[in-house]
Amino acid sequence: MTQTLLGGLSPTRFLRDYWHKRPLLIRNAVPGFDGLLSPLAMQELATRDEIESRLIQGSGNDWQFDHGPFKKADFKRRPKTDWTLLVQSLNHVLPAADALLARFNFIPHARLDDLMVSYAVPGGSVGPHFDSYDVFLLQGQGHRRWQISEQTDLSILDDVPIKILRHFKPEEEWLLGPGDMLYLPPHVAHYGVAEDACMTYSIGFRAPTTDELGQGFLMHLQDSVALEGRYADPDLRLQAHPGEISRAMLAQIESMIARIRWDKRDIAEFAGRYLSEPKPNVFFAPPEAPLSFSVFKKHASKSGVVLNPKSRLLFIGGRFFINGEAFDSAADETAALRQLADQHRLTTIPAALRERFYDWYESGWLEIDPV
Repeated sequence: MTQTLLGGLSPTRFLRDYWHKRPLLIRNAVPGFDGLLSPLAMQELATRDEIESRLIQGSGNDWQFDHGPFKKADFKRRPKTDWTLLVQSLNHVLPAADALLARFNFIPHARLDDLMVSYAVPGGSVGPHFDSYDVFLLQGQGHRRWQISEQTDLSILDDVPIKILRHFKPEEEWLLGPGDMLYLPPHVAHYGVAEDACMTYSIGFRAPTTDELGQGFLMHLQDSVALEGRYADPDLRLQAHPGEISRAMLAQIESMIARIRWDKRDIAEFAGRYLSEPKPNVFFAPPEAPLSFSVFKKHASKSGVVLNPKSRLLFIGGRFFINGEAFDSAADETAALRQLADQHRLTTIPAALRERFYDWYESGWLEIDPV
């Protein structure tokens, strides 16, 4: 199935020859695919407070950009051409979208971000632009014309509410229909325009900047490193200038700060917590009428459990990270937890994990498998 998704390529060959390197057009990547929801259902999602949505209208140098949530009337007043509706994290609210995202598990879950869907009327687009992350663009209903360029000039227009390339020079062009897919590495310029009313599903990946990682790691150190002692200067000498910060003071401060150390274990702990942390706009809702532990245990043993689509469970050896929290697994838990992290569902529940899973269930992180 993965080879069909990748146009006959094995995941190993795709990662070696294309991932992060060059674009790939895949005809009929998902045979029979024409989308996961209707435009009307998508517009309904865009009216919800907890759903991240955007509306983009325009062309050339004239663009309008609005954030949701929207009202139903906002879509009735729209023109017949040149606008696009975007809904983020469709996999959090639609099981079929979560299942589609799972087909891309040849990429580590720590890199996978979410599934975004766009609906565009004829001429609808978000303009020529580039992304700083890898992306798969899977066509649902309708047709979208894509132009791409590996140009090095990535300067963008000023005074425009979205990032539009100042100079876009297309090098290749394709018309994608239902089931076709285009893979693009970071910084490949692309421009997609709807030929008719169409929907495109974008599988995006996490690519934090060095600054984001650095800031996150400094915050992690702040929470995890404790430095004892206090500045002291028993050998203080009279200064000619009281307003001067002396070399001796600077040297002592330097030596105090130099006591901040980190090692590979600190990096691993930070990476696990940081990469499993859901986005700031993600919230978990506990079950409205939670089962008792005994009833949960009975149903979980019979049906198994699944992670809430919003949950992120990762591991490093026997250290596990879920939604920014960390814990060590016991020997009789590790194999099952790894399976849950890999597949997001578990059919056989070890007795040692029942209480932990019940805590996750009460927090909304995990559910009884409905299948």
